[in-house]
Amino acid sequence: GDEEDAFHEYQVNVLIDNADADGPPVIFETVPTYRNLFGSIEPVPEYGGIWRVDFSCIRPGSLHRAHGGYLIFNAFDALSDPMVWPVLKRVLRYGQADIQAHDHSVLMPAGGLKPDPLPCHVKVIMLGDEELYEALAFDDESFTRLFKVKADFDTVLPRNAGTMAQYADFLRRVCDEEQLRPCNRSAVAALLEYGVRLAGRQNKLSARLEHIADVVREADYWADKSGKAMVTRELVECALRERETRVNMTQEQIRELIDEELLLVSSHGTAIGQVNGLVIYETSADYGFGCPVRITASTTMGDAGVVNIEREVELSDAMHNKGVLILSGYLRNTYAYDKPLALSASLCVEQSYEGISGDSASAAECYALLSSLAGLPVEQGIAITGSVNQKGVLQAVSGINEKIEGFFDVCCQQGLTGHQGVVIPTSNIADLMLREDVIEGVAAGNFHVYAIQTLDEGWPILTGLAAGAWQPETGYPAESVNGRVEAQLRRFADQWYALRNGLPYQHDPSY
Repeated sequence: GDEEDAFHEYQVNVLIDNADADGPPVIFETVPTYRNLFGSIEPVPEYGGIWRVDFSCIRPGSLHRAHGGYLIFNAFDALSDPMVWPVLKRVLRYGQADIQAHDHSVLMPAGGLKPDPLPCHVKVIMLGDEELYEALAFDDESFTRLFKVKADFDTVLPRNAGTMAQYADFLRRVCDEEQLRPCNRSAVAALLEYGVRLAGRQNKLSARLEHIADVVREADYWADKSGKAMVTRELVECALRERETRVNMTQEQIRELIDEELLLVSSHGTAIGQVNGLVIYETSADYGFGCPVRITASTTMGDAGVVNIEREVELSDAMHNKGVLILSGYLRNTYAYDKPLALSASLCVEQSYEGISGDSASAAECYALLSSLAGLPVEQGIAITGSVNQKGVLQAVSGINEKIEGFFDVCCQQGLTGHQGVVIPTSNIADLMLREDVIEGVAAGNFHVYAIQTLDEGWPILTGLAAGAWQPETGYPAESVNGRVEAQLRRFADQWYALRNGLPYQHDPSY
């Protein structure tokens, strides 16, 4: 021991040794604190309570270990330490990394030891979300000068033979590394279907592989409970059901309210000016469910136009308000070519008290409004989703699977008639990845999914009556839906003109 002490000052403190490395170092720092990134000088306790500080106490940081290579860390974790960002900027700007003689997080000095700066040629890769990137770019002009390359990572992958094979390889790797039971072909197929559903498009796969791995782990648990040697499709579906059961309390409560008729939703009969729309309730970051809502419309003669009750009480966002304003454009474009639109109408999403977002209910609102004008009863067993433009064309909406399944569940709860279904935009067909029981219901003819491109295509489904095409000389056919709406709007215009000018109005019984 005495001999070692005598020659201690002649020893060498090797900070970094990359002699055996095959290529440039790639360091992933999971705890990017000041000490871990930039190194430290750590005093060594000796006998008698004395702390020794010399060259052997110098410890490198991740920046030094990554010299000539790459350093990767989470930006939010690093910026939580107030000392990291200013020092990191200085290191990247001058290419030199100091190892400080003391750590700002402790009060003990390091004996005045000050090593020379070390050269630091490192490619730094920070991982973070879009909001953090924008905040850094806005608050610090040097950020975009130092970090010149921005790379976006998508949450979905293209679905093809190559990516599906990689999915299967990922599943095998998870099972091998965590010593889980292997997945058979049917289980892999079920997990691929789940990946497609998470992605929300038939030609895409979700890149959120941690969710897929969680399902594999839970399926392995259920395989253990049932004494199975392999994970099968049934066990994957069991794991997915159990995951849903843990978070669907709100969904069950809404179904109870519908069952007790406290929440008024009907999937039977007909009604004028009343349509079932479809909404998504998001109860957590990774779970949402579809549910029908009753949309009603009231129309009279007047000059108020289309009034959105949700907007008046500030229960709708800008996108929903835009959808309702587009309805006014559709009405003018379709019916007001030769007369003023003397209309006062109100639209309401009934029993909605927490706000409505998005424009996916605009098609349902339009059908409710025109049903009220035409005096035509609408099938309550048909629910509608889709946004609409001023030309009456339906546009794709999100959450299509959850919406269809939500209405299917209500129809099962109230009794399937064989005439119930959901009307969706044609552009949403490629998003369909429905539950097995819904697919079986459609195959058996107990439930229907109708895809339409325009509002006119939906009228035979909702009323059994054709929309009616406009003719240059004769207008809309009298007994068509558009003909009846046209007649009512002309009656409103005539009445409004007569009242405004003090003229007697002669009621035409043909209206």
